[in-house]
Amino acid sequence: MKYIKVNNIKLNTTVEPEKAIKKAIELTGAVDVQYQIIAKRSIDARKKPNIQYVYSIILGASKFNKKNKNAVILKSLPLYQYNISEHHSNKYRPVIVGFGPAGMFLSLLLAENGFNPIIIERGQQVEQREKQVNDFWNTNMLNTESNVQFGEGGAGTFSDGKLNTGIKDKNNRIPYILRRFVEFGANETITYDAKPHVGTDVLKQVVMNMREYIKSQGGEFMFDTKFESFEYNDDSVTLVTNNGNIETDFCCLAIGNSSRDTFTMLQKQGFNLETKPFAVGVRAEHKQKQINLSQYGFEDNRIGAAPYKLTYNTSNQRGVYSFCMCPGGYVVNASSENEKLCVNGMSYSKRDGENHLTVNGMSYSKRDGENANSAIVVTVNDNDYGHYSKSSDIIDPLSGMYFQRDLEQSAYEEGQGLIPVQTLGSFKANKIDDSLGSIKPNCKGNYNLANLRNVLPDYICEAIIEAMDYFGNVIDGFDDDDVVLSAIESRTSSPVRIVRDDNMMTNKQYVYAAGEGAGFAGGIVSSAVDGMKMFEKYIDIFN
Repeated sequence: MKYIKVNNIKLNTTVEPEKAIKKAIELTGAVDVQYQIIAKRSIDARKKPNIQYVYSIILGASKFNKKNKNAVILKSLPLYQYNISEHHSNKYRPVIVGFGPAGMFLSLLLAENGFNPIIIERGQQVEQREKQVNDFWNTNMLNTESNVQFGEGGAGTFSDGKLNTGIKDKNNRIPYILRRFVEFGANETITYDAKPHVGTDVLKQVVMNMREYIKSQGGEFMFDTKFESFEYNDDSVTLVTNNGNIETDFCCLAIGNSSRDTFTMLQKQGFNLETKPFAVGVRAEHKQKQINLSQYGFEDNRIGAAPYKLTYNTSNQRGVYSFCMCPGGYVVNASSENEKLCVNGMSYSKRDGENHLTVNGMSYSKRDGENANSAIVVTVNDNDYGHYSKSSDIIDPLSGMYFQRDLEQSAYEEGQGLIPVQTLGSFKANKIDDSLGSIKPNCKGNYNLANLRNVLPDYICEAIIEAMDYFGNVIDGFDDDDVVLSAIESRTSSPVRIVRDDNMMTNKQYVYAAGEGAGFAGGIVSSAVDGMKMFEKYIDIFN
C-alpha cells in the first residue's frame, strides 16, 4: 500500500468533514483506498465572513492515478512506536508521584506493558475532587490537598483541557496522546482540530476511564497520599508518605507546578534545583460576541466560539502574551494555599445534552458562555525575583516560588479573600471601580472590586497596559475601558526546574523527574509527551 498526505483542501464550514476525504480521493485518483483519516483541520478566516475549513487528509491506497501539487508521498504512517523486551524481572514496582498528564501517560504505558506501577496522588480521585472544588467556589473554604491544582488529572482537569502545543514531535507522540484521549472518551475531533480541546466536563470522564483501565492492567492507586520525604537504601529508595512507606528502585516525580512544599523538601534533601523563567499577570474578560465578530466577521457561534493568540514585546523588551485562552468561559479561583489567591480559566456551556456530559447542571465542552477570557501575562526571570535569595552571589532556586507567593498573598489581601476584579479603564487610572460596565465577570468563586495595581509590580502593570493598547489594534475592542481584569494569573508554568541527566534521573539515584512541575513542560500535551519519554527511558534502563 502507498500512503499520501493531501494538504490545503478548503471546504465551507457547513460541509461535513467526511467530504474532505472524498475530495482528497478525487484529487489524487486513489484506487482501492484502505486507509483514510483527517490529519488536520484549521480555520481560514482571512476573507471574513466567508470562513472556510482547511483540511489535510492521509490516504492509503494501492495506487494514485492523479498528481496534485498539494499531495506529499509518505514513506510510512506517522505512528508512535517503542521497543520493549518480553522479560522484566525488577525486584520493585515503579512508583509515580502525581497523576497529572505526565504521570497519567507514564502510568498508562507502564501498566499496559506489565510493570504494575504504583501511583500516589496527594489529592482525591476526580469524583471527590470535583465536589471539593465546587464547595470551595461556593463557600471559600479551601482544601489545601485537593483543589483546582491538586488531585487526579492535575491542574488541567479544571482548565478546559486544551491540547494545543508548539513542541516538536518527530516521534509522533502527540497523535498517540490524542488517540488515547479519544479511546477514553474524548471527541474524535481532537485528533485533527488545529486547536483541540477536550472540555473540563469530558476530561473528568476521560481521567476516570483511564484510571480504571490502568487498574485493570495491574496499576495501583493511592489517593489522599502525600509524599513527604525520601529515605535512601543500598539498592533502593523509600518514599515516606502520610499513608506509610513505599520502597522502589524507580520513582518518577511527576508533580505539578504548584507543589511548593515538595520543592522545599527536595531542596532540603539535597536535590539539584534551578530557577526558570515564567510569566505572571491577569485574566482579561471580553464579550465572546465581540471576539467572534473581530475574528470571524459574525457574532454567533456557528463554527464555535472564536479563540485568539496574542504576543507583544514592550518598549522595555518585556514579553507579553495571551495564555490559556478560554472561549465562552469562566475565570476560576485556582488557589491551593491558605491566604494566597490565584486565578485560571475554564470554558463551559449553557446547554445540556448534545452528546456531552453535564456537571452539577452545567456542562462545559460547548464553550458557549457569554464571555471570553484569557491570561495576559508578562515574562519574568531571576532578574525580577533574585532579591528573594539570601545571598547576593547565589540565586536561590526557589526565589521565583517566593515571588509567586508574595503576589498571591497581595491578591488575597486586595480582594479581601475573594477574586479581585477591576475594569481596564480603572486599572489604567489606578483607582477602584464604583461599579462594573457592560461586561460582568463570569467567575467560579466570588469576587470583589479592587485595585490590581496594588497586587502587581509597577513594571508588570505598565507592560500589561502597553500590550493591551497594542492588542486593541489587532482585535477590535480588546482595549475597551469596560474589559474586566482579575488577579492574579501566576501559575503559567513552574518557577523551578528539577535538574536531571540524559536518562531523566535527578542527582539522587533511583529518583527521576518529568512533566510540568519538574520544569520540562508547559501544558497537558507537552507534559504527557514528557511522561512518555520517561517510559521510554524506563524500558531502556530496566530491560
